[in-house]
Amino acid sequence: MTEIEYEAKVLDVDPESTARRILDKGGSTVGEALQRRYVYDIDPADPSRWIRLRDNGEEVTLTVKEIDSDDIGGTRETETSVGDFDTADALLGKLGYRPKAYQENRRRSFLLDGARLEIDFWPRIPPYLEIEAADRAEVVRVAALLGYGEDDLTGENTTRVYARYGIDLAAIPDLRFDGR
Repeated sequence: MTEIEYEAKVLDVDPESTARRILDKGGSTVGEALQRRYVYDIDPADPSRWIRLRDNGEEVTLTVKEIDSDDIGGTRETETSVGDFDTADALLGKLGYRPKAYQENRRRSFLLDGARLEIDFWPRIPPYLEIEAADRAEVVRVAALLGYGEDDLTGENTTRVYARYGIDLAAIPDLRFDGR
């Protein structure tokens, strides 16, 4: 089933003070994980749609992401769990899809007032907070609980976030923490 993703990012956060603020407001820690993903073009002429195969350390998912806008709620996702990262990649290869990129990030996950919060660490850019909730109003409300106004929020995808730092993520076929 395709669902609208209601999430926003707060860029360039201090991870320790952000985690402390979440916990002080009654949030709970879910865990930490290294995530790895392959990204595949559906149509190289249309960068607003792609396939993501992601292993978050507990589950492997296959997702089609479709970006309508950079607004909160501007992304649609069709996602399903798959059994194995390497097997799913091999299957996609048999269907003609080749990964355009391999990417890693580290994630600290929290729950607060029904929302999922993630402090994401990506190579080469400062950490950011991602807030995902049931609808746009809930994202904004939870952000306000943490002291962030709507002007602090962006619905931009990770490619656009990298562009803010002068980095063309599409030009990096292998993004890892080991310096590559």
